[in-house]
Amino acid sequence: MKLLKRGVVVVVLLSMVFALAGCQSTAKEEAKSEPVALTISAAASLKDAMTEIQILYLEEAPDTTLTLNFGSSGSLAQQIQQGAEVDVFMSASSKDMTTLKDAQLMSDDTVKNILGNEVVLVVPKDSTTTITSFDQLVDPPITKIGIGEPTSVPVGQYAVDVFNFYKITDQIESKIINGKDVKEVLTWVETGNVDAGVVYSTDAKVSTSVKVAAIAPADSHKTIVYPAGVVKASKNAEAATAFVDYLSSDAATEVFEKYGFTIL
Repeated sequence: MKLLKRGVVVVVLLSMVFALAGCQSTAKEEAKSEPVALTISAAASLKDAMTEIQILYLEEAPDTTLTLNFGSSGSLAQQIQQGAEVDVFMSASSKDMTTLKDAQLMSDDTVKNILGNEVVLVVPKDSTTTITSFDQLVDPPITKIGIGEPTSVPVGQYAVDVFNFYKITDQIESKIINGKDVKEVLTWVETGNVDAGVVYSTDAKVSTSVKVAAIAPADSHKTIVYPAGVVKASKNAEAATAFVDYLSSDAATEVFEKYGFTIL
């Protein structure tokens, strides 16, 4: 009889252990599968690289949903200032990131400089122009020059720096057409709507319809830096920080290098 009672007690205890283990396992599975949605606002020049990185990241974090929002750095920064729900901001200039940091809209300890780039002058692939330097933009055959809108597009700001460096700004002012972002400028050159355009070397690299006519000297413009960081209002700060950290991983670095970015 005592043996029977002991047997019943053992069975009951084992049942409780298995039940608790089952509950813990279920709880872990539920925690593991909790979905996280992140919105990433990134400079337009990052579109090709970030789209590829998105695929790689989702393989490592399958429960994460990434929404990529591309545009000029200035416009994206303004959206964040106006309350747009953004988790991560990646700019093509330190200026726009600093604007948000000064407004206390970024988690400062998450902001880091990720990439560098070059400014280049491109012309349509079938162009017969013999231009090989920025100062030749004053030549009569060049009637339309595409650049990013200088007040909101970093590459437009860098373009103005280069024009001032060569002291040609006043001479080419009437030729300049401002685009909403670097990709629009690239499209204008590809379609022949402008005779030349100022873009990043990474943009020129992914296009089969343009050719590089000249590379701007490094000392002709402000240093190009792409910083990234977590927006302070993010509702998923931990996951957002993990994504920013991933941008410096070996996998992400390989993608950025493939597209011609300099790793900082």
